[in-house]
Amino acid sequence: MTLWELFLKGGPMMWPLLACSIIAITIFLERLFTLRRDKIIPPTLVYEVERLTRMGRLSDIEQLCKRNSSPICSVIIVAIKNAGMRREIIKDYMEEAGAREAYTIERYIDILGIIATISPLLGLLGTVSGMIKSFNAVGTLGTESQMLASGISEALITTAAGLSIGIPVYICYRFLIARSDYLLLEMEKTSARILEYLKGEQ
Repeated sequence: MTLWELFLKGGPMMWPLLACSIIAITIFLERLFTLRRDKIIPPTLVYEVERLTRMGRLSDIEQLCKRNSSPICSVIIVAIKNAGMRREIIKDYMEEAGAREAYTIERYIDILGIIATISPLLGLLGTVSGMIKSFNAVGTLGTESQMLASGISEALITTAAGLSIGIPVYICYRFLIARSDYLLLEMEKTSARILEYLKGEQ
């Protein structure tokens, strides 16, 4: 039996399960490409910003960050524009900018969590559908054995499909959550270092 034949034997619930798997793979690959340290917090950029900050060349830092699309740049620009203010004020502005960038970093990840949750439920729904078909076959004359086997097959296939999608998607979801948390922590550490150069008198 080919994979396509097995898919068709799973009944109508296989289609939403297929859609869930395609969406999950797309989001995971996109986030995996996006959530890279050299894309979120480029080491060369951070080094140059810290060097220019120590030299007091704030306008050069602003121009450098405007040419870069990394999330850390938005936080740095806010800090530069408020340089010389009290530490608490600059920190508040940086945290506000960081919260906006955190939303960008964590975007779409929750969808994976939803797919990981609903995939086994869709499989369970397919199981119920298959068992209903099986019980209906019991009261049918003539072809009841064939219908009974078809219903049981549908029930088992959708259950297996739902779990086969839900388990790896949940693993990917937790991996991306951990990855985004790590990058946000690194952004916070980098911002704190830059803040020490920019703060004014208390």
